[in-house]
Formats: sequence, structure tokens, C-alpha cells
Amino acid sequence: MTRTETAKVGGQLDCDELFLRNMRVLWRRDPALAARIDAVDDDDRVPVEPAKNGDATARVTLPDGKIAYLHSRHEPGAEAKKWADAVDREGKFCLVVSGIGLGHHLCALFKAAHDETVIICIEPSLPLLATALTCVDLSDMIDADRLVFLVDDDKTRLHQRLKKHSTLIMLGTQFARHIPSVRRDEPGYNRIHAALTEFVTYSRMSLMTLLGNARITCKNIAMNLPNYVATPPIDLLQDRFRGCPGVVISAGPSLSKNLDQLGALKGKAVLCAVQTALRPLTQRGIVPDFVTSLDFHEMSSKFYEGVEGLEDIHLVAEPKATWHVTDTYPGPISLLDNQWARLVAGDDLAGRSGLTAGATVAHLAFYLAAYMGCDPIIFVGQDLAFSGHVFYVPGVEIHRAWRGEINRFNSMEQKEWDRIVRNRPILRKVVGNDGTQLYTDELLFTYLEQFEKDIRTVTATVVNATEGGARIRGTSVMSLAEVTERFCKTPINPARFDYRKEASWWDESKFAQLKEVLEDRIASLDEVVAVSDELLSLFEELRELTGDPAKFNKKIIRVDELRVKVHQDTRAYEMVNAATQTAELRRYHADRMISAASGDGAERAKQQIERDSAFIGSVRDGAKDVREILDDTLKRVIDPPRRNVPLSREAAVEQSGLLLGSGSRSRSGSGSGVAL
Repeated sequence: MTRTETAKVGGQLDCDELFLRNMRVLWRRDPALAARIDAVDDDDRVPVEPAKNGDATARVTLPDGKIAYLHSRHEPGAEAKKWADAVDREGKFCLVVSGIGLGHHLCALFKAAHDETVIICIEPSLPLLATALTCVDLSDMIDADRLVFLVDDDKTRLHQRLKKHSTLIMLGTQFARHIPSVRRDEPGYNRIHAALTEFVTYSRMSLMTLLGNARITCKNIAMNLPNYVATPPIDLLQDRFRGCPGVVISAGPSLSKNLDQLGALKGKAVLCAVQTALRPLTQRGIVPDFVTSLDFHEMSSKFYEGVEGLEDIHLVAEPKATWHVTDTYPGPISLLDNQWARLVAGDDLAGRSGLTAGATVAHLAFYLAAYMGCDPIIFVGQDLAFSGHVFYVPGVEIHRAWRGEINRFNSMEQKEWDRIVRNRPILRKVVGNDGTQLYTDELLFTYLEQFEKDIRTVTATVVNATEGGARIRGTSVMSLAEVTERFCKTPINPARFDYRKEASWWDESKFAQLKEVLEDRIASLDEVVAVSDELLSLFEELRELTGDPAKFNKKIIRVDELRVKVHQDTRAYEMVNAATQTAELRRYHADRMISAASGDGAERAKQQIERDSAFIGSVRDGAKDVREILDDTLKRVIDPPRRNVPLSREAAVEQSGLLLGSGSRSRSGSGSGVAL
């Protein structure tokens, strides 16, 4: 029986064989769903009856009491083909179908689609899904991972099942509804459809961020390499504060309600602040223990200008953060592990433990608190929505930038509201901590989604003490006063902070090795450029030879030799690929389009040449770009950016045995490794 054949209703053995065949591959691909389907009692399945041609159909009762058929009572297969032909498949690599019925239309759609299409089937009824698996053979589709079932709106499961298909979803998705199925339970289908739409939004934002920031991210990482190899990793923080409460302080508008209470938590909880909250905190005399940074733009250095007490705040930053922050930060710094840093510098120099890359500084602060073993982890100022119709807590850096525009006709509140309204096309509503509806936008919503996923991965209790903002699933909601009374009454042992006096916070001993490595990487990039130039010249010749197979094949031998040469230096290729993400995506898309297109051999060869020429051109340009970046990095290694490290007051007293005057600040010499 082929994948498009259906079981005849009269053949019980055929139905059983089909069910076993489908379930056998489903157990391999999605065992959790297979177990749920196996648990469906036979009596709960939808009764099936034969159509006039003997194929299966089913009569169902709709919510309004009316009777309807899921498929034609005459020829379900012909009806399914007509339905599939009406689905717009041009340039679409993902087809989302609401409603499985008995599966006839899925078979027809799969047969009509090109070979790389993925079908996502939304079906909230497990009994109907179990019934369909007895009626049609979906085993080839399931086994190839080209058919995915979504049976509920569980976001963790949805992300796990769809993550591998996210690129295809981004390249082109078409939604279709099997109306007879959907009419049985429209709210159920709509819930799953909404969760899927949110995943698509999240994936799109993540992809656009990755593509848009690829070059500047790689440049920041490279420029941070001197700081990366000269400062200690965060290994010394792992589980250091196990069992201590940790407070993740974000700069949402609700933070203003809690600022005055946070000062009392110093020394009783580990305070992990985002960089945007630094100024409002320190202006009230609150010095957090840690601050997180990952923003790529040099404007983020403004968050630290004129802020007092940074010498006593440990900066934990991703290497993609702008070097304008790490070069000038006066306190202890730890940069996290980074794959591109390892590619450039090698594991011997750049290997270290790290955290999951943060979508925002707030996510990074949360990961840091979990890494340090904090329990509970407490959110403050984590609105993820426009509480009070404003963006930020008063006093953040952007408010300082707006001051020149404020007058009696244009208040700070009006500026905040204008910023929200500019995003009207992507605004949406979410449920707040108090049960009311709040405005948020697609970007903040993706951050909310990420937090909800992350919370499921930690063993610590997570408490949302943001007195406002969006509800975050997986958290317990309390006021900060309740949190203080319940979790933050006992002071943390000061010995837990002793690592700051024991670690060496600046060590240039690895710079000579880093210089040699960078020179080697630059030479390999020059080779990539030379090979790419020769390939591009050959592609120009091949365009004119598609009608002459003998000459074409002779030239293609040299092309293959050069392709092998490009890919032999895996490290250089991966370095370039990371900085030119759009090139890889365009080639991936071109491959899919060529695979889906019809045409003779010559036409297909022309398409492949155009694809390869565009890709190699991007690789060459990317190699030149990365070489320029590494040239600048090499200059920074020769002339290091961080020669003097200020000592905190306590460390200076301990080292010298002298009391410092109120206005003095001690400095260590270059490469001294003096502890903070």
C-alpha cells in the first residue's frame, strides 16, 4: 500500500496494519505524542463509514447539533485533491493545515508539494487523530519528519518540535483550513493556531536580529579579544551563592514602585542589575553586586558615564557587547564563553564556561543568577509590557537624551507614549500580574516567551515581584515587601564575595600567543579571498558554456577543486559564515527554489551557477570584511586597551595597609594581576 492509499472500511486488518505502520514511525519521531495516542480507547475513536467508492469518511455532530461529514460521501480522494490543488504552494516551504479529518487531504497535499515541504497539522482532538491513523498511510511523511502534529498550545513542546524547521517556516509559510474538521472545535484549533503564530513571530524576530547584527556582533567579539583573554571567566561564580536569594533588577516602569525598598536588600540578596537600571539605582545609593551587558551599540557606554560605585560592581558581559563598555569599565569584568571567539583565538586561549546567550540583559541576569545557584530568583522591574503606558522607569539614559525636547507641550510621559504608538502595527495585549489587559509589542512578547521557556529549565523557585507588568507563566506573584519578609531576612556570609580579592582581573601574559594566532587567521582569510576570486572568474566562463557540455564539464573540474580548497580551511569558512549570515540564508533559499523548480538541464545549470556565484561573491566580501576586523584587533593586542585597573577601596586598603583619603584611588600597573 502506498502513502496515498487509504484503508477500506470493510477491512479491519488493513486498518490495524495502517495504525501500526503509522505508530511505528511516530514512536521514533514523537514518542510523547505516540504515547498519548496509544492511550486513546478504541471506543473513543470517531466512527468511520464507507463512501460510495469504498474509501473512509465519517459523520460527526457539530457543536450546534447539526450533522456533517468530514469528507465526501462519494469520492473522498477526488475531493481531497481538489482541496490540495487550491492551496497556494508557490514559493512556500511550510504548509500549516488546521484539521486532520481522516487524513485524505494531507495525503493529497503531500503528493502535490515539492520534496522539501514540511506540513504542520493542527489537530486538538486525539480521538480524531487516532482514527485518521487507521484510515490513511502517513508513515512516509512522519518518518521523513515532513509531517508534524500539534495537538495543544504547550509552548515548550511546540518550540521543541518546530525549532529544526524554523528556517523553512521563515522562507515561506502558507496556512490552510480543513473546514469540516475545524467546525468541530473552532476554539481548540484557534488556540493552537495562536501559539504557532507566536512561534513564527518569535522565530522571525530572532532571525532578523541575527541577520541584522551579524557583522557588528563579530566585530565586537574580535575587538573584545584583548579583554577576553586578560580577564577571568565566570567559572569562579558557579554555585558561589547557592541557596541565597537573587534579585534580577530590570528597568521596566514598575521599578519605580520598588526602588526605595531595594536598598534594604543589599547584603541579604544577590543583586543582579541590567545596565539600563544602573543610573536609577545608584542615584538612590543602591550598588548592585552584578551588572549585565550585551548590547552591541557603542551608545550603551552612556549607561555607565558618571555612575558612582562601579569599582564594586562585577560586570558580566557577552563578548558581543561593545568594547566601548569593556575598555572603560573601572570594576571587575568577566566575559562569557563565545563560539566565534573560540574560532578566532582557538580553544586554548578562548575556552571557558559560559551561559546561554541572552536575548536581553534581563535574560542574561536571570541566567547569571541561576548559574550562581541563587534560589529563589526574584524579578523586579520586569514589566515586559507598557505599564502605565510608559516604556521605562524614570531616570534611565534615554530620558536624559530627551531632556532638550521637553517643554510644557511635550512632557516625558508624552514622549514615552509617542514611542509606544509608533509601534502600533506590532502592538498586542497581554494579561497583567493584576489580571488586567496591558499593551506590549511583538519584540517584548518574544522576550516574555523566552522567559517562560527559560523558567521551565531551572530548579530554583522564580518569584515575580514586579508590581505591574505582564504575567509570566511559571512564576509566583508577590509584592517585594512579601519577598523581603519571606526570603531576605538573613545576611549573606561576606566570605562568598571573597573571590573579588583573590582573582587576577587583568593579565596580559597571553597577548603574545594571541598575536600569533591572529596573524595566522589573517593569512588564511587572504587565501579564501584568492580562491574566491578565481572561482568567480570561472563562473563567468561557465555562464557561456551551458550549451556546450564537453567544455562545461572540463571547467567544472577546476571549480570542484577550488570548492574543496575553500572548505578545507573549515575555521576560516566558519569565521566568514558567522559574519555574513545573509549569504548562507540566500544560498539555502536558492537551493530550495532550484529543487522546487522545473526546467531542462541547461536552465538548471544556469540557476546553480547564479546561486554559486552570488554565494562565493558574498564569501569573498565577507573574508575581506573579517580580515579588516582582525587587522584592527591585532592593533589592539599590540597596544592593549586596558593597561590600568582601578582598585576598589577595600582591596587597596588590604594590599597597602594604608587608609586611602576620601578623594584618592589606587591603580595597579600593567599586567600586574592585582586583585580587586
